Amino acid sequence: MNSRSGPVEASAPLRPRRPPRGGYLAPLLSVLAATTLAGACSASGGGVEGSGGGPPPTPGEPADPTPSADTDTDSGSDTDSDTDTVPDPATVEANELGSVPVLMYHQLVEEPAGVYDRTPEDFRAELERLAEENYVPVTAGEYSRGEIDIPAGTHPVVLTFDDSTNSQFALDDDGKPIPDSAVGILLEVAERHPGFRPTATFFVNDNAFSATGAPEALPWLTEHGFEIGNHTLGHAHLGQLTDEEVQREIAGNAAVMAELAPGTEVTSLALPFGVMPTNAALAVEGESDGHTYRHDGVYLVGANPAPSPFAGSFDAGAIPRIRSAGPDAEDAEYGSARWLDRLVDGTIDRYTSDGNPDTIAFPEEYADRLAEVHRDRAHPY
Repeated sequence: MNSRSGPVEASAPLRPRRPPRGGYLAPLLSVLAATTLAGACSASGGGVEGSGGGPPPTPGEPADPTPSADTDTDSGSDTDSDTDTVPDPATVEANELGSVPVLMYHQLVEEPAGVYDRTPEDFRAELERLAEENYVPVTAGEYSRGEIDIPAGTHPVVLTFDDSTNSQFALDDDGKPIPDSAVGILLEVAERHPGFRPTATFFVNDNAFSATGAPEALPWLTEHGFEIGNHTLGHAHLGQLTDEEVQREIAGNAAVMAELAPGTEVTSLALPFGVMPTNAALAVEGESDGHTYRHDGVYLVGANPAPSPFAGSFDAGAIPRIRSAGPDAEDAEYGSARWLDRLVDGTIDRYTSDGNPDTIAFPEEYADRLAEVHRDRAHPY
């Protein structure tokens, strides 16, 4: 099944620290050391098959994603004492009320069979583009909670994967990610771009990542800084189910994930097919068979970039996502390549961090965009 739907014009819970010495990838160097950069992964099996960033220009030398001296070089520190050294927001043109691309991927295959498939080469090229344009990945949960702690002058991007397919993540016989899986490619790109944090959110179904096995796959992902999100047990069309069935699909999947990866807190839900249950409130919270759930963010199959989590237009119960697609793909107008073009050329205001997670900086003419609940953190300039 695919999370297919027309364009929607809707609007690990730790905060990422600034890159330690060696970049965000430092904790994963042992993983990459034994991972070759060649090979291919089987695209079959694992949950429900399902979507698919257009090739950017040939990447050159990595751009410095930290246009200031605001870099925490003590990776063992537990405090954010460097917040008093961040630059003036105006110097980095900070705008924390700008839009955030939430990108949606499904299968990576050498021969795409539909608009929801991308090749490993396409995916690698899109990540290279994001790194070159100073994006820093954050998880869906971090974004929806407004826990965006990235260097001044950089931009958040949310990488999301639906359906828990083997092409997204599989471990080889040595327990290392398959090189041409999504995780393998993400780690590879992050190694070349130390400011590009290797994290993403995987919205999983029952029988997730079957080639590896969910009991091994889910703990590996959470232990290496990835977020596990809910995509229902059976990729259900929630709009066709009763309230009880909706809650059973969502709560049941959360219970399975909690059992397989103890300590995992599931706070994000991606709606299969982008379809809300008839009672939309049940996408946010509910209970079934003694298992409760509550989501900080509910994700659609949208077309447009998502609003800042600090904007008055932000709706945590209906967050749009962008389908990964090249500039010449079917429905390319609603794909990632075109939207990233608009964000980088200024057609759409892009979220740019001020480097201080305790303030929300923006040009003063945008003050009316700020949600009232965040007024006490406002830093207009």
